[in-house]
Amino acid sequence: MALPQELKDYEGRIPELLLLELAEKCPASKLKKAAVKLLEEYESARIEPGEAVGIIGAESIGEPATQMTLNTFHFAGVAEMNVTMGLPRIIEILDGRKEASTPQMEIFLKSPYSKGKDIRELALQLKETMLGELVREFSMNIVDTKIELVLNTNAVRDVGLTSGQIVKILEKSVKNVKVSSEGSSISVAPKNKEGLHDLYKLKESLKVVYLRGIKGIRQVLPVKRKDEFIIITAGSNLRKVLDLEFVDAERSCTNDIHEIADVLGIEAGRQAIIDEVYKVIEAQGLEVDIRHIMLVADTMTVGGAVKGVTRYGVVSEKASVLARASFETPIKHIINAALVAEIDPLTSVVENVMLNQPVPVGTGLTSLVVKKESVKNGKET
Repeated sequence: MALPQELKDYEGRIPELLLLELAEKCPASKLKKAAVKLLEEYESARIEPGEAVGIIGAESIGEPATQMTLNTFHFAGVAEMNVTMGLPRIIEILDGRKEASTPQMEIFLKSPYSKGKDIRELALQLKETMLGELVREFSMNIVDTKIELVLNTNAVRDVGLTSGQIVKILEKSVKNVKVSSEGSSISVAPKNKEGLHDLYKLKESLKVVYLRGIKGIRQVLPVKRKDEFIIITAGSNLRKVLDLEFVDAERSCTNDIHEIADVLGIEAGRQAIIDEVYKVIEAQGLEVDIRHIMLVADTMTVGGAVKGVTRYGVVSEKASVLARASFETPIKHIINAALVAEIDPLTSVVENVMLNQPVPVGTGLTSLVVKKESVKNGKET
């Protein structure tokens, strides 16, 4: 898209992407006036070279975080449907923890399912179903050395299975057992005669045999949001969910940062950090400039993987020995550096503070090297 003539004067003064967006959204009759306002806002939003953006960002996120509550949101009426919110969620994201404490997905559906068609059946297709959920009673027959299961016929029918299908799954999933069924009852007998303890272990292992659904999704809850139905889940498996035909892959998402980065790439992981942190701050009724959050997200993902702001994450990658030692486990860092004769160039803030030297503050602060001209007898040479 070419820039309109009215915006040509602003090339080089305002980023081209902003100008193109303005040209797309603003009527031609108001372009000039809008461009003047945009230039003012852009100039006021720019940061001076040498500004300590990291410190300002840390203070701007840290100060409101002290006012956050330690709360967990619970979806009424559904077991296991909890979502960690508030300060624990902020800590979880910024620490870059591999597993979210309460992984959750919001699954958007394609039409006509988004209007409510077969919504309950679709939700049950997603839910991970274990054998223990479909059995009304487990009993151990000690005389014949076997486990007897009484199926809950209604639950079996709801998930779209039959006792014959369950028998086939058990034969494939559990080794060295003989499975038989009669009506709503299933018998599982070990081929080798075992003791009571082994029989009990077999009974417990049968409870967690996977039958159908998407692994990792423990609970499902269809809800209506505005004019469409979506499915909220406890548990997450983004890769499998996006492969389903009835799922709107462009809008469906998870709150697991690492999973997003693995499936969709590090850029999506960076955006997920920004979205999740901002969502928590907004839910608490607080306000933080999104650029501060973007700075933290950039720092966590600049290496191509999501790394937390911890001694094992971004701190471990600092070039300065003294900066690494100032965070945690100083003796270990200093000894390891001494063993390989590592040199500290003292280019950052922390190490210069430790040595009582002037601090080279600010992202984008330039250092100019000037070649001095020698002057003799009033003439330059």
